[in-house]
Amino acid sequence: MRRLLPVLLSLVLLSGCSDDGINFFTLDQDVQFGAQLDSAIMANPGEYPILDPVQYSAAYDHINRIMNSILQSNDLRYSKTFPWQVKIIRNDEVLNAFAAPGGYMYFYTGLIKFLDNEAQLAGVMAHEIAHADRRHSTQMLTRQYGFSMLLSIVMGDNPTMLEQILAQLAMGGTMLKYSRDNEYEADKYAVTYLYDTDYHPRELAGFFEKMLGSTQKIPEFLSTHPSDENRIKNIEDVWKSLGSKVGNTYVDRYQNFKNTLP
Repeated sequence: MRRLLPVLLSLVLLSGCSDDGINFFTLDQDVQFGAQLDSAIMANPGEYPILDPVQYSAAYDHINRIMNSILQSNDLRYSKTFPWQVKIIRNDEVLNAFAAPGGYMYFYTGLIKFLDNEAQLAGVMAHEIAHADRRHSTQMLTRQYGFSMLLSIVMGDNPTMLEQILAQLAMGGTMLKYSRDNEYEADKYAVTYLYDTDYHPRELAGFFEKMLGSTQKIPEFLSTHPSDENRIKNIEDVWKSLGSKVGNTYVDRYQNFKNTLP
């Protein structure tokens, strides 16, 4: 046991006792998890019908432009470290988006078509980017599976459990449930990222207002991203604390984006 203690201590020091909480994954392992999840999604077109980036190049030009604009923010920690990419899933019945570890993101056509302007989508994307950049997914794994189990996975001694975790992450496109603190932090950083762009930073609140005011069934996005009466206020408080900048919403340009979708 004495010989094991320095190894355990090194893992804790190397992988993350920080202001984010404990995370036993390295950055490389975040990317590895994300890449494996992406491979599983691409191998299952029945469940995840990804739009072909060649056939729908105009749509990908739009959504990649939005992503690249957000990634210019100086408040991101891993903008140059993670292989950021975004894919569009063809399903107009699903109002959802999700991010895998390492910066792999997925947006359903249903959500894109539901929103009113490009700044709203940028707010949602900035929120998902924050989940990846703040490493919330692998923090959830640390909390859920505990030190000893994750140690066996990190050391390569438990491939079966690794497969089960990846399957759970991919199930339903919703990943594991984020904590309320994770959601509020992602909201905070989304507004902060957008403040470094020409988008209106408050439009993340506009997204939630549209969702809450909708007569449709509660969308998957809100069921996996819990909302309460304080959430819009918290977004506005962050926006005001930064100076209440008013940016662009790009209604017409967003309609052009929608027109490129099937």
